[in-house]
Amino acid sequence: MTHGLVNLDLKPQVIPMRALELKIPPLLLTAVFLALIVAVSHWIPAAAVTFPHHQTAAALFSIAGLALLFGAALQFRMQRTTLDPRVPDKASRFVARGLFRISRNPMYLGMALLLLGIACWSANALAYALVIVFCIYLTEFQIKPEERALQALFGQEYLAYKARVRRWI
Repeated sequence: MTHGLVNLDLKPQVIPMRALELKIPPLLLTAVFLALIVAVSHWIPAAAVTFPHHQTAAALFSIAGLALLFGAALQFRMQRTTLDPRVPDKASRFVARGLFRISRNPMYLGMALLLLGIACWSANALAYALVIVFCIYLTEFQIKPEERALQALFGQEYLAYKARVRRWI
């Protein structure tokens, strides 16, 4: 209800969840979560959960993550399709070869593995939880909207690909 020029309607404004789709570039999101992992590890040391060779596991996860991320990005470049994840409807083709035969999202899998590596290095339970939150956020607000756009662009060809290759691994 408005009274003159003052809005007396005190109901909170709810931002639709779809408004978050394709807004935060995944590399920026990865950097934010990396910073959060480092911060919680520093600020909440009581959540530490070390295990034997956690630093070796951290290095392996991080190296695998970077290899997936850059390898998949290179495949996109070689196919001359967009690397900008905020505009999936601008894709000139979808890539279904190489790393994309194993995962529909090897770049995002690489980002998640990199974060898992940092979480292993920090050996903090909250850091591991943040990796899970990252994957959930990315699935809901990046991957699913991309899938809708690719299905609209490539139809049955994309649906067949989607049926034979898993979203993550």
